[in-house]
Amino acid sequence: MPAYKRVVLKLSGEALQGEQSYGIDPKIVLSIAHQVKEVKKMGVELAIVIGGGNIFRGVAASSQGMDRSSADYMGMLATVINGLALQDALEKEEVFTRVMTAIQMQQLAEPYIRRRAIRHLEKGRVVILVAGTGNPYFSTDTAAALRANEIGADVILKATKVDGIYSSDPMKNRRARKFEHVKYLDVLKKGLKVMDSTAISLCMDNHIPIVVFDLNCSGNIKKVIQGEKIGTRVD
Repeated sequence: MPAYKRVVLKLSGEALQGEQSYGIDPKIVLSIAHQVKEVKKMGVELAIVIGGGNIFRGVAASSQGMDRSSADYMGMLATVINGLALQDALEKEEVFTRVMTAIQMQQLAEPYIRRRAIRHLEKGRVVILVAGTGNPYFSTDTAAALRANEIGADVILKATKVDGIYSSDPMKNRRARKFEHVKYLDVLKKGLKVMDSTAISLCMDNHIPIVVFDLNCSGNIKKVIQGEKIGTRVD
């Protein structure tokens, strides 16, 4: 039995590039699609918010002199590319999907409308949410928190390249300590790099837990939804 009925899965763009330095690794996308199919068999309603950092990062471009708003809009377009790639992989697994975008582009995807998104979920479709919030200066982490609140999700699952939240970067510091459980306020006070402060505050104000886990371990999405204690829980 699943521990959660309605879930928002947050995927970073970097998660799709695998070992590549740029772009989309088809093997990774197919692996994610297979894991999502297993979750759908459990009757879980699933929305996926996807980033675009494997193609273009607005913050990075603005730090090099590009106008921040223009850079962020370019980043939003990158998330649309990733969303369409994920939709293709899911439909090859015979999983019904809808891509909904915060920036209207009707030839490619439906505009995001809250009630329509909820209806798609109720009908058993996976909803892929792209283009962030549709506004510059907001990350896709904030978009995940916002959409989770709007659609009444039980939890946000943040899939990363590491197996939880650490006291410092475990790639750089072997003595970094992993947390099994951490409070919202501790994330903000300690500056733990989970999500940005806007996203954490949204979740804290509306009591939506976050589970951070390793996407690279096959089957982890299903394990988290079943309530197994993997990764780090923020609540």
